[in-house]
Amino acid sequence: MSPTVPATPRQALFDPDEVSLAALPVCDHYAGVEPRMTKSLQLQAEMGPVFDVTLDNEDGAPVGGEFDQAQLIASLLAGPDNRWGRVGVRLLPVQHRLFSEVAAAVLGASRAPAYLMLPKPEGLADVQRAVQTLDALGGGAVPVHVLIETHGALRDVFAIAALPRVQSLSFGLMDFVSAHRGAIPQAAMGMSPAGGQFAHPLVLRAKLEIAAACHAAGKTPSHCVVTEFRNERALREAAEKASRELGYTRMWSIHPAQIRPIVEAFSPTAAEIEDAIEIITAAQAAQWAPIRHHDTLHDRASYRYFWQVIERAHRASLADGPQLPAELRLAWFG
Repeated sequence: MSPTVPATPRQALFDPDEVSLAALPVCDHYAGVEPRMTKSLQLQAEMGPVFDVTLDNEDGAPVGGEFDQAQLIASLLAGPDNRWGRVGVRLLPVQHRLFSEVAAAVLGASRAPAYLMLPKPEGLADVQRAVQTLDALGGGAVPVHVLIETHGALRDVFAIAALPRVQSLSFGLMDFVSAHRGAIPQAAMGMSPAGGQFAHPLVLRAKLEIAAACHAAGKTPSHCVVTEFRNERALREAAEKASRELGYTRMWSIHPAQIRPIVEAFSPTAAEIEDAIEIITAAQAAQWAPIRHHDTLHDRASYRYFWQVIERAHRASLADGPQLPAELRLAWFG
């Protein structure tokens, strides 16, 4: 009797209990002022769920108006522009006196957020306390994302990433630099010909620690902002470095013009997709035994890499970007 061949490459190549990265969109777009929040939701409705929208109840909220901002966000979560259900919310820090009230207002929306971002935890204990509060408010089913932007959070980053409720970690560049009290120069918060945020050893170390912690725990590492939002060259350079050199699979956007370049930079190229398709289809025909492709040996270890290229292409494809052939998309993803 011939062995049963799994229906899809993922079933063939990965143990069902194996830790794997959550399939999050590669761009996380932030907006905190009502016209920009509305515009961002409308743009997402048009483009599709190739990027997330995070409605900001921390830095985007006026001081003293945090609860009003939470109510506005709740109405937007429930509104018709939240077409794809990929809208998250950045809450206040857990140390803030209004954390519970704001979280309750957001969780009281008729449509739950896709995730809740926790800013400025001082360490593992703050994240655990925030999660316990959210669970008590009825948010136990909402994934938690965490901003790593303090010394204590970076110290505990592997423990934070390992928490079951945590789905993604983001690097808070500007707060992290400010926490060094001038010891890291202002240039490390931006992009410059000398390297900017990719050049200073302390900043680079933090980025690498966050990425390593996420991959060890099967979570998504999300790269920080590029504040020079009208400099597309700088944005593309940062996105490509984050993706190709530092292991990040997601990145923040703070302006609508940044969304498409980030999606493109974090998506496989047409040549990468073509190679992956050739290798996976040949491997599938060989029932996942080793094959030779362009005089290079491939087996299940490399098949996993090339299948993940295909999954990334499937998740991040744009209407005018590289596409999987329709018959393969149907066979592999339904």
